[in-house]
Amino acid sequence: MSDRAVFLDRDGTMIEDVGYLDSFDRIAFYPWTVDAIRMLNRAGFKVVVVTNQAGIARGFFDEPFVQETHRRVAARLAAGGAHVDAYYYCPHHPAGPVAAYAQVCDCRKPGPGMINRAARDLGVDPTRSFVVGDTWLDVGLARAVGARGILVRTGAGAAWEARPPGDLVADAVVDNLASAGAWIMTHPKSEFRNLKC
Repeated sequence: MSDRAVFLDRDGTMIEDVGYLDSFDRIAFYPWTVDAIRMLNRAGFKVVVVTNQAGIARGFFDEPFVQETHRRVAARLAAGGAHVDAYYYCPHHPAGPVAAYAQVCDCRKPGPGMINRAARDLGVDPTRSFVVGDTWLDVGLARAVGARGILVRTGAGAAWEARPPGDLVADAVVDNLASAGAWIMTHPKSEFRNLKC
């Protein structure tokens, strides 16, 4: 299973969505996050974070802040016997005032850039993988790379579930990351669409 990955959104999926996370003391894990990631680790999936961080382009924080945030997340996971194999973030936003990051790119979700990079770096097959997140952007990312997309109701997920786009359907809509992990474990080859748990 080493060529299979679970690509996780960060804010609203792994940790609470506090708007633009700009202070380390605002990092708040959901109570099930460590256990869910440890389960995926033990099942042989690579676990990869893919997160839009437009706050960089907007000047709210810088790349070293995001990198240190991920080091702190990794330390918290390690204390619980879990790990993320790699962290990818998109610092861009076309309307951002920070010129170096104010651009259209292919890494901002739902663009496939972060997963394409992870596929090259880690040797994973996106078409045998899953994307889990709390917005339709995450499901759109799954569709862009041929993965299965799971929408969680944490973060903004419940609100997004109530406003489905006409052309995009999740493979599953579940309560949280723990439920997504359980769905992945019980549907490793599922082709179902729009299964609500």
